[in-house]
Amino acid sequence: MAAKIDKEKCVGCEACVGACPVSAIEMQDGVACVKDGECIECGACVGECPNEAITL
Repeated sequence: MAAKIDKEKCVGCEACVGACPVSAIEMQDGVACVKDGECIECGACVGECPNEAITL
């Protein structure tokens, strides 16, 4: 199951973008979005989000 981002909790800080080792997260309209089929489910982004907006 790929990472899921709660768009209501995301503040657009981009911490998860930099944490993703496969560049599977991008910013769209000021919030983070996981690219379909690119997430490797490593969880690196989960711990980086200061607002707990990401789950696996």
